[in-house]
Amino acid sequence: MMDLSYDFHIHTCLSPCGDNDMTPQNIAAMAALKKLDAIAITDHNTCKNCAAVMEAAEKYNLLVIPGMELTTSEEVHVLCLFYDLSSALDFDEYVYKHLLPIKNNEKIFGQQVLCNSEDEVMGTIDKLLISSTDISLDILWETVTKHNGIILPAHIDKDTTSIISNLGFIPPDSKFNCIELRDLTNLEELVRANPSLSSCIVTCSSDAHYLQDIHEPIHTLPVPEKNIQSILDTLCKK
Repeated sequence: MMDLSYDFHIHTCLSPCGDNDMTPQNIAAMAALKKLDAIAITDHNTCKNCAAVMEAAEKYNLLVIPGMELTTSEEVHVLCLFYDLSSALDFDEYVYKHLLPIKNNEKIFGQQVLCNSEDEVMGTIDKLLISSTDISLDILWETVTKHNGIILPAHIDKDTTSIISNLGFIPPDSKFNCIELRDLTNLEELVRANPSLSSCIVTCSSDAHYLQDIHEPIHTLPVPEKNIQSILDTLCKK
């Protein structure tokens, strides 16, 4: 076993709320500078910048997991992480069809910038990515599993857009095995109020929208090998 330092919740400049400096090269270089072993790219409701970050990270020996921060119809944020890029992009295509038909207004919400691995701008996305989808939390686990991925309820200790803040409880039929917190000191209180969480693997990631917010190597995950399958299998307890 080895302990991998990680940050599994990072936005690029494709998220309208993400800083325009969150380009593939900048993210890969910053994560490498901070000596992280593995990161996940989790833009709002899209995986379209994952390939560029994965390619940019190759020269740093940095492992990049393709992912997405999906907003359900209940406006709950859920991290979706995938075993391979092809599966992530298939899910991306599925989600785009289920986004609300709202056009992005860059002056209000910010740009949604597509980049290649050299940080060259390749275009933008028209639909507003931070809107909700019509995908219910009830079907999300099964849907992501069919797309070769796993789910982690995002920042469950947050007062907004989390499964607890929006629903008021953890649904008893929930099938996830892993959760994300912003602050691990909140765990004891959360488990006391929601005993089902005691059996979950707990992660703590940055939800970085700015380069300086990417985590230092303070959180680790014990895994058999440094690869995507090993990490996701560990998180979903396979």
